[in-house]
Amino acid sequence: MIINVRVTAKAKFKYVEETAPGYFKVYVTAAPEDNKANKAVIEALAEYFGVRKSRILILQGERSRDKRIEIK
Repeated sequence: MIINVRVTAKAKFKYVEETAPGYFKVYVTAAPEDNKANKAVIEALAEYFGVRKSRILILQGERSRDKRIEIK
């Protein structure tokens, strides 16, 4: 499954919400430096979908707020 994600880093809380089918907003408390926010996004999505972190892959947008993510 491939989803589109809009990330908000340095949020006050960690939260995942589906805005439309296949489109999600992910709020993480980590800062967008040294890949910390990407790791936090993967962790939040793994928890939301109930899969292991190793099954989530960022396909596009590793350095952007908008990402395409594959969940195996």
